[in-house]
Amino acid sequence: MTTGIWILGDQLNKNNSALLSCLDIKKDTPIILVESFNLGSLNTYHCQKLVLIWSAMRHFAEELKKNGWPVTYAISDNFQQSLIDWITTHQITELRLMSPSDDRTVPFNNTIVSSNNHDRSFFSFLSEENINCHIKLFPNSNFLWQKEEFNQWAKGRKKLILEDFYRESRKKFNILLTEENKPIGGKWNLDKENRQPPKKNLQTPPSLFFEPDKITLDVIEKVRKIKEKTYGKLDNFTWAVTREDALKVLEHFINHRLNLFGTYQDAMVTGEEFMWHSLISPYVNIGLLQPLEVIKAVENAYHKGDYPLNSVEGFIRQILGWREYMYGLYHHVDDDYFTSNWFDHQNPVPDFFWDSQKADMNCLHQVLQQTENTGYAHHIQRLMILSNYGLVSGISPQELKSWFHTAFIDAYDWVMQTNVLGMGQFADGGILASKPYASSANYINKMSDYCKGCRYKPKEKLTEDACPFNYLYWDFLARHEEKLRTQGRMNLVLKHLEKMSAKDLEKIRFLAKKRMVNN
Repeated sequence: MTTGIWILGDQLNKNNSALLSCLDIKKDTPIILVESFNLGSLNTYHCQKLVLIWSAMRHFAEELKKNGWPVTYAISDNFQQSLIDWITTHQITELRLMSPSDDRTVPFNNTIVSSNNHDRSFFSFLSEENINCHIKLFPNSNFLWQKEEFNQWAKGRKKLILEDFYRESRKKFNILLTEENKPIGGKWNLDKENRQPPKKNLQTPPSLFFEPDKITLDVIEKVRKIKEKTYGKLDNFTWAVTREDALKVLEHFINHRLNLFGTYQDAMVTGEEFMWHSLISPYVNIGLLQPLEVIKAVENAYHKGDYPLNSVEGFIRQILGWREYMYGLYHHVDDDYFTSNWFDHQNPVPDFFWDSQKADMNCLHQVLQQTENTGYAHHIQRLMILSNYGLVSGISPQELKSWFHTAFIDAYDWVMQTNVLGMGQFADGGILASKPYASSANYINKMSDYCKGCRYKPKEKLTEDACPFNYLYWDFLARHEEKLRTQGRMNLVLKHLEKMSAKDLEKIRFLAKKRMVNN
């Protein structure tokens, strides 16, 4: 029997559980990595995302070779044939791999795959080629909660509340707790301290960037040749592509950004692409960094240094709470969750989402331009500008999810489905969020300086010069008033809708319809 290991492009860590299972026989264990555009679930990706993944894969393959593993690195437009050829050449009888993070949409079958097994799984093509190979899956070490553990936590609960899960996670991994198992500082969540708008003349910290090496430059040239299948700008790629450099980014964040991360994590400023954000999500999501080592590094910095608790707790909540919760929920929900559309929104993604120069609202222009340039926007830019616009203008949740998956360098199906459909678009009717994240221009004007450079006026809602967020927001409430009344947290704002005159409401509907038609 010959055992082989297949490493996917988001599993680039020596703690990969399939690798660990064969450490004692690594010289006799063939490994394959397949660099293939058609392994993904979309037809278009941000070009910097492709460069990041493929360059990181090539670097990781070289690292494995130096450590004594026999590695095949296949570059092919047909990943299935590459895998079949490798299995045949090496006479692999057992194929091991770490359980894929996205296996809800790319199902993997933990069974014997043979000519008699025609299960419609990810590996069904092996049976079609008469390849006899046992598939053995191992736990996904890119996450702290395994699917079965999350399901056990969720069992019997009427509501799967993020805050409940986060507190359980703090206890489970002993993070920021006193000896009495209580939260350090007396509170589990310090989010109320992390909503400060930007001050004038903010001095943001420097970013840590990396010059592309030969491997990365070769990948850039490859991606340049498939430009018609990509989105965004390519020439300014400066992301880390190795674990060594990803660790430097983490250290840089702790030394230069963590101090004010919490205070200004929701703020947005024209020309400031990264503010105090860590920029480590692309690396955690492909395995270059592991979630617990990131959490522990920040927690240890708090105990050793002079870092405010609101910043430390706020950051750890994003990794230990939000990230793990999204992954667990993705695997926990029924399949029909991914087609949910509670508001029955059907509008297409506007053209300006694909070309920021066409965006006439400054907030959208700034965030979309930043996304084109870097493949990155922070969580409030995504939620309260891009996703908010999608919600109030009636964009199809599934189409918007696909755009997010395309556009962001850290986006994968496990995080985009629940994050965009549940949190951003309320398409699940409240399974994830307690109310829709819909907002007028007021929030954006408070948390950014975008409105100052815009042709529209954030204080108006009934004229052609009014910020579209204003009339789209009120039109959204009016269109879905009956459904929204079933959500307790919406009653207060709906009372304001009741006070609106019929004439004003008619004008709002006219402006909103005109905007949505012209998108």
